[in-house]
Amino acid sequence: MTATTTAPEAPSTRPSGPHGNETSGGHPGGRGPRRKSPADVAQLREHPVPLRRIAALFTPHRTPLAIVIAIIVVSSLIGLATPFLTKHLIDDAIPQQNVHLLLLLVGGMLAVTVVSQALGVIQTWMSTKIGQQVMHGLRTDLFTHLQRLPLGFFTRTRGGEVQSRLTNDVNAMQGVVTNSATSVATNITTAVGTAAAMVVLSWRLSLLSLLVLPPAIWLTRRVARLRRSIQSRAQRALADMQTQIEESLSVSGVLLAKTVGSGPALSQRFRETSSELTELELQSQMAGRWRMGTMAIVFAAIPALIYLAAGLPATSGGMTIGTLVAFTALQAALFRPMLGVLNVGAEVVTSMALFSRVFEFLDLPVTIDDPDDPVRIAPRTARGEVTLTGVSFRYDGADRDALDAIDLALPAGGHVALVGATGSGKSTLAGLVSRLHDPTSGSVAIDGVDLRDLTLQNVADLVGVVSQETYLLHTTIRENLRYARPDATDAQIEAAAKAAQVHDLIEALPDGYDTLVGARGHRFSGGEQQRIALARTILRDPAVLVLDEATSALDNTTERAVQGALDEVSRGRTTLTIAHRLSTVQDSDLIVVLDHGRIVERGTHEELLAADGRYARLWNSQGTSAVSVVS
Repeated sequence: MTATTTAPEAPSTRPSGPHGNETSGGHPGGRGPRRKSPADVAQLREHPVPLRRIAALFTPHRTPLAIVIAIIVVSSLIGLATPFLTKHLIDDAIPQQNVHLLLLLVGGMLAVTVVSQALGVIQTWMSTKIGQQVMHGLRTDLFTHLQRLPLGFFTRTRGGEVQSRLTNDVNAMQGVVTNSATSVATNITTAVGTAAAMVVLSWRLSLLSLLVLPPAIWLTRRVARLRRSIQSRAQRALADMQTQIEESLSVSGVLLAKTVGSGPALSQRFRETSSELTELELQSQMAGRWRMGTMAIVFAAIPALIYLAAGLPATSGGMTIGTLVAFTALQAALFRPMLGVLNVGAEVVTSMALFSRVFEFLDLPVTIDDPDDPVRIAPRTARGEVTLTGVSFRYDGADRDALDAIDLALPAGGHVALVGATGSGKSTLAGLVSRLHDPTSGSVAIDGVDLRDLTLQNVADLVGVVSQETYLLHTTIRENLRYARPDATDAQIEAAAKAAQVHDLIEALPDGYDTLVGARGHRFSGGEQQRIALARTILRDPAVLVLDEATSALDNTTERAVQGALDEVSRGRTTLTIAHRLSTVQDSDLIVVLDHGRIVERGTHEELLAADGRYARLWNSQGTSAVSVVS
């Protein structure tokens, strides 16, 4: 079935690779400045994000954000006091044996550390709280929005992609908000403050340091470029490994591997991927090692040159020992924030790309939504009369209508069956009745009210659907049933199970209704899963019941058991049955034959056989199987 909405071709969240996230190193062995990821740049080019939209997320937190920024600035400036205290300690307090000054300076150094650490704790708590609150709002908004997207979105989009946006991307954004943003602010403040303090102490030595810094940065960036291609390959290998794990170790994957004997081949493939990752990790660690060694020599030379300049009469300018020690301490601490400042561009692109990926899903249109002024039909008093008037429907991108000019009435309490070849439009029509889609033209109404005038919740209360593909949650039978009606009592749950003819089976289990169904219900047979799903629908007590080939995947014996439950449940409800086996619907009040989206025949079983048309040919083609099913 063609989907109604085209999912965005957005890149999946990139794995961190064997190295984890790159960080700027504060010494020659560090990884150096990050480079902008081509995938991030491409993402932003395809789906740009206005800064004001990101700023709007933080608007409710303006005051705590201002406090965090102030703490960062104050903490960075306080940290710069230590070299100056050290200068006076060496130049004044110790040579003069001034105990009072010595105690003040030592106390000041301890106070700087205590205050800085205290401010750091407060800043971490506040920034983390802000980040968590913003991400909580974004995560819940995204989840709610995804729930409202049309079914076609999920048929076109990989489940892992949706999960990745909702978990990995949002979690990564949390790191951006609480770590990267504060790191950028801290690095900028520290770098500027440190450079200013160095100039205050000695402009000559500051010039010397700044002249030596560019080649060190150049070397670091060369190493980063060298590692980029290796990391890209490692990320692809890691993504391949994750796919292998997801596909091979799911219930369905393990079942397939065991039945076709592909376990050894899967193990070999996994071994090869793991070996590739190991080799790439080794290459990455060794990449540019000699350049890093060269940079280590450069940084070892900087203090030596400073001491040389301070010792020469022409360049010392009367520099004291305390000034020299303080300046050296500042210079040693400058490289890390400088690299942090250089990383700002990459950090911004990375964070913007994360927001872009999340906003891309948030911006997908909700084509089926609640009306502004909804009408309500009380489920317990609804008659359940369904009317389709002039209904046509075409999937996005299709070259013809899936349904064309459908006029059909399902009388309250009546049983109407839809039959026809594969692709004739049966499931599409059923999807319109349950409002999984809205008609391109025409209307679908319950008790005379257009479904588009009802809330989606009201439609779900009125229309129950049992499909061929049952979906059971990995929890107990009781919770699976209660999923449809959270306030249901145990007595109501058991009554629904009895109606679905599955109560005795459940009671015979050691844990009864508290039995864990297992992943996707694989613990139970197809017929048992179908009856549990039927009981879940019954628990909602819908006025209209849609049975979308609910027994087509079952064997004859199981089908008779499930069909008996369906017949019992359908009594007194308006029922629309889609059937492949015609013998299961021969007692319907009305049988409608669809062909290429049009109604070509309608009538009772006897009338359609007498007409000797398409239905009669379908019946005759199933004659042998039909007799065996009925007998």
